[in-house]
Amino acid sequence: MQIVEKNAHELIELLNKKELSSQEITEAYLNRIQEVDSKVEAFITVCDKQAIDKAKQIDEKRAKGESVGMLAGLPIALKDNICTEGILTSCASKMLGNFVPPYDATVTKKIKKADMVILGKLNMDEFAMGSSTENSAYKKTKNPWALDRVPGGSSGGSAASVAAFETPISLGSDTGGSIRQPAHYCGIVGMKPTYGSVSRYGLVAFASSLDQIGPLTKDVKDMALTLNLICGHDRMDSTSAKIEHPDFTKNLTGDIKGMKIALPKEFFGDGINSEVKESTLKVARLLESMGAIVEEISLDMTKYALPAYYMISSAEASSNLARFDGVKYGFRADKYEGLLDLYKQTRDEGFGDEVKRRILLGTYALSSGYYDAYYKKAQQTRTLIKNQFDDAFKKYDVILTPTGPNTAFKIGEKISNPVEMYMEDICTVPINIAGIPALSINSGFDNNGLPIGVQFVGKAFDESTLLKVAFAYENSRDLGLKKPNL
Repeated sequence: MQIVEKNAHELIELLNKKELSSQEITEAYLNRIQEVDSKVEAFITVCDKQAIDKAKQIDEKRAKGESVGMLAGLPIALKDNICTEGILTSCASKMLGNFVPPYDATVTKKIKKADMVILGKLNMDEFAMGSSTENSAYKKTKNPWALDRVPGGSSGGSAASVAAFETPISLGSDTGGSIRQPAHYCGIVGMKPTYGSVSRYGLVAFASSLDQIGPLTKDVKDMALTLNLICGHDRMDSTSAKIEHPDFTKNLTGDIKGMKIALPKEFFGDGINSEVKESTLKVARLLESMGAIVEEISLDMTKYALPAYYMISSAEASSNLARFDGVKYGFRADKYEGLLDLYKQTRDEGFGDEVKRRILLGTYALSSGYYDAYYKKAQQTRTLIKNQFDDAFKKYDVILTPTGPNTAFKIGEKISNPVEMYMEDICTVPINIAGIPALSINSGFDNNGLPIGVQFVGKAFDESTLLKVAFAYENSRDLGLKKPNL
């Protein structure tokens, strides 16, 4: 098996045994990027020289017997909306096409402290707005399983890079499903942690009450290792929760006897592809055979999640993106007459169509006379949805749903129909609305050979239970050996 095909925990074991060096691993992944990224187009920036230099430093520390970080020598790549000091952070937008941050995001600091090797920055939908990574100002990332299909979004580059063996781990951000939906399309593991469990400091904001950084990995153990690294309170983030997080690897026992799992009937209705539905029910039957108790429930308020989400997220985007005006940093229009025209021309030329669409919607929802009718009502709906999830978790340990209604669609198929595109997030947005954790894991493939994902949903700050169930499922399934043919 090639280096790039090994999981992160396997590479860490080989590094600790000194059977592989960080430089060897880093060079293997950089060679893989050079070999396949012209097809996949997952990376916006590749930090080849910095990565090799960092790997050499870590190898020298190990050789001298110095202490190293918890994931020392392991490569990682970051979504291009996570700030990295000295490395372009563009949010896949012309607006930030020249923005090189003078500081690191908190997760970036943790990665560096752990002595990980940053391979580069990954493509995304502009300012994380989209479900297909077709809204990037630079390139359209392809699904490694079928290069004429989308990888999902907005963390499409983060998912595709892991699926294509260009990095063992990546970080993305999830506002309405932007980690889990591309994980579903690309056949990997993706997790949105509980809101507040991972610092958002240094994450370029889309919708501040919904955004959450999370990992994309090849398997559940890699997910647990990465969560151990990035979770924790941060005084730089006012929404960061002051709680103690467990060692997430300790609960990976494989024993789920007696656990209660709910199947919400609203997630299996009209609009859900029959192969996706059957794959999810097959997972439920397997878990039942392992001793879990599976029951159908109703979460009828979730039918209002999608409109509430797009109202809240667009309103917050309108506010957050007001800072990009051509004055302080980023893109500035060449031709303008006066200050107001500078704002107008800069924003017109710097933002793409989808970003403009959401800014307009959000500004309208927040305007005088419409705030109570739209934004306030969406927030009230949000409370009702959260309360219904809280009630469900009084009885059940985990909720099982499809991750998305369909498998990956063709590039260009839905880009001209925003509403149809938004419907691809119908299974994921309720989780962000409620602020709870959820994990997507591959459950098989459809008749076209495209991956299908299922979603495990848990109560707030109970990621360890999700990982426990996902690990048990992962080790009991038999999907056969498959990998993208690039």
